[in-house]
Amino acid sequence: MTVESTAARTSRRSAASKAGATGTTAAGTRRRTGAKKSADPELVQLLTPEGKRVKNAEYDKYVAGITAEELRGLYRDMVLTRRFDAEATALQRQGELGLWASLLGQEAAQIGSGRATREDDYVFPTYREHGVAWCRGVDPTNLLGMFRGVNNGGWDPNGNNFHLYTIVIGSQALHATGYAMGVAKDGADSAVIAYFGDGASSQGDVAEAFTFSAVYNAPVVFFCQNNQWAISEPTEKQMRVPLYQRAAGFGFPGVRVDGNDVLACLAVTKWALERARSGEGPTLVEAFTYRMGAHTTSDDPTRYRGDEERLAWEAKDPILRLRRHLEAANHADEGFFAELETESEALGRRVREAVRAMPDPDLFAIFENVYADGHALVDEERAQFAAYQASFADVEGV
Repeated sequence: MTVESTAARTSRRSAASKAGATGTTAAGTRRRTGAKKSADPELVQLLTPEGKRVKNAEYDKYVAGITAEELRGLYRDMVLTRRFDAEATALQRQGELGLWASLLGQEAAQIGSGRATREDDYVFPTYREHGVAWCRGVDPTNLLGMFRGVNNGGWDPNGNNFHLYTIVIGSQALHATGYAMGVAKDGADSAVIAYFGDGASSQGDVAEAFTFSAVYNAPVVFFCQNNQWAISEPTEKQMRVPLYQRAAGFGFPGVRVDGNDVLACLAVTKWALERARSGEGPTLVEAFTYRMGAHTTSDDPTRYRGDEERLAWEAKDPILRLRRHLEAANHADEGFFAELETESEALGRRVREAVRAMPDPDLFAIFENVYADGHALVDEERAQFAAYQASFADVEGV
């Protein structure tokens, strides 16, 4: 089943009341009145919101051997990622970070897909993939340097095969495609995965990436986290068909997965990555999820969406869903959850201390590496900036 946003329901009811007007299906696609209503998009789901395991003939085999320990590991990943995210949000509110993009509600999509990658795969994130970074072994404190303004990234991309965060919307899809084309030419047995949101799917860079990847059969997975809102723009105002169906127009498969189901995200991403590695080309995975918080800490979501919608999605919380499953299957006891809570609080303290201990950046570093051999104008600007900084020095006797 899919969840229709409040805005979509309002639009559908309004349109249905007008003869000859454009209607909206439950899937969020628009149709002309009188046209045959299309079926709801298929949604791959292995865990219901109540934590019940459901069968799926096509994707069960990709998680058939998962153990209780591995399920607890997925739960731990999501809990610690959410704790880190909450701490970063609090640090921004306290003035320690300039900005923060929260992943609240999207933990299952990121942890499930991140754990599906192999060490030799390469990941191209946006600026919200904190859970994927965790899966790739990037220290969470390294994610905060850019948001504090002390560096331009904070980690070596080649150390974990995890590219630096990309602020330009959608450009990483092209980077991933080019890298994947290189992987194919090298004959390497690895794949590439590019993350972006539903808003980025409307960017030209993403369409170009789809074209090149299809034509060159690049081993790349496009993982779109459809969190229903491109800042303040709902998905039904961006597209006429379900997002995953866009792939068909470019000649490669697309699949919609329950983005709040970590097990389904793991299985579908494994399938897509294996498909890429075996030479079958690109896949578009649409993780149908929800951004529970603000787009960034500079955003106020209460201005464009209602509580009813948010509460409906909170009932499908990805962490609560897996906890229910673990408890029902006797895969975890209270001792496990208590120990994880302690670990979570320790992570929060470590993040706080690391951020506050970050050294201030070299104010003059901005002038370095602009020109290989230097430039007279840059030298002049450096001197002007030095004089400006010196003007703040304490004046004796004042």
